[in-house]
Amino acid sequence: MGIKAKLMDTGAMDRALTRLSHEIIERNGGVENVVLIGIKTRGVPLANRVAEKIKKAYDVTIPVGILDTSRYRDDRENIIALIKDDTNITFEVASKNVVLVDDVLYTGRTVRAAIEAIIKLGRPSIIELAVMVDRGHRELPIRPDFVGKNVPTSKIENIKVNLTEIDGEDSVLLLDL
Repeated sequence: MGIKAKLMDTGAMDRALTRLSHEIIERNGGVENVVLIGIKTRGVPLANRVAEKIKKAYDVTIPVGILDTSRYRDDRENIIALIKDDTNITFEVASKNVVLVDDVLYTGRTVRAAIEAIIKLGRPSIIELAVMVDRGHRELPIRPDFVGKNVPTSKIENIKVNLTEIDGEDSVLLLDL
């Protein structure tokens, strides 16, 4: 895979996360009932960053959980028994405004799996979706509520979100497959 373009750098990603944080608070009428759940792997540090930005701007701590969707995927049925579930949600989701956070929205299958997993934990008031990049090509009727950047791609391209916590740098790259 070759790098076709660098779509976002550290500054652009930071500005997008700041905007997403404010949009989440605005749409939910405050933070009283909001919880963030990062979809493993890159959604987790993104959710933590959003929570930090909300704390800095509003002086309120929002609970952040980790969701491993592996067991709920409908496209990986043969390995379910071998999967270790790394979900870590230490708060109730019932009657909460749950904001799922992920790096890239593509087909919608990961989000579908996340919704199934969340509903097994309780019935939230609402489930919203925040993503750093929406690249299109949905296979399911799923739409993000909060988007850092829309990047129309072809099916022979890929999006890679790099995060300092995992990759040693912040960037969004457009790749040729």
